[in-house]
Amino acid sequence: MNLIPTVFLIDDDQAIRDSVGLLLRANGLAVEAFSSAVDFLESDAIQRPGCLLLDVRMPGMSGLDLQKHLQALNQKIPIIFITGHGDVPMAIRAMKAGAFDFVEKPFQTENLLNRIHEALALDAQERCRQAQRDEAAVRIALLSPREREVLERVVAGQYNKVIAAELGISISTVEIHRKRVMEKLQAGSLSDLIRLQALYNGENPGSDKQ
Repeated sequence: MNLIPTVFLIDDDQAIRDSVGLLLRANGLAVEAFSSAVDFLESDAIQRPGCLLLDVRMPGMSGLDLQKHLQALNQKIPIIFITGHGDVPMAIRAMKAGAFDFVEKPFQTENLLNRIHEALALDAQERCRQAQRDEAAVRIALLSPREREVLERVVAGQYNKVIAAELGISISTVEIHRKRVMEKLQAGSLSDLIRLQALYNGENPGSDKQ
């Protein structure tokens, strides 16, 4: 599978595919063009890093339809919609539904390139976060039910004495469970435990820092 970040250009207009594809390639971007949303879905592109440059209005499955379909599949690839002047209200609806941005024809080259680079960076960031979440889930799956109970209370800031009282076990048993949690999660500190638990919960640790 090709893992080079790619701009997936989806437009039923051959002239748009050719001209925009040429422009993007001339600026060092990898591009794959599709004449329909169905062609895109039938390829392996949906699994690869990149962003969509998507015509909002196409015959058959429209750009908005494809956006809804990808959301149903929990695919979070950034989408930049291509719109004509009369399609701006549709593009605004797409933005409210989670699209990254929209660009109007005729394109302003610098603006289009900037938005594409930002979308590719966002996709790379999200894929990195997802890999971290997956790794956290694999590690936490190694814990026993009791160890998970201890973990939840440790990251909540509870002392061993409080954990022991809540779970009806001795402090020494809490210490044993806590040690095993640290070993299984390959954590060197409390902050490591907090980060892993946050990732497991689908949060972005540190995202609220100023």
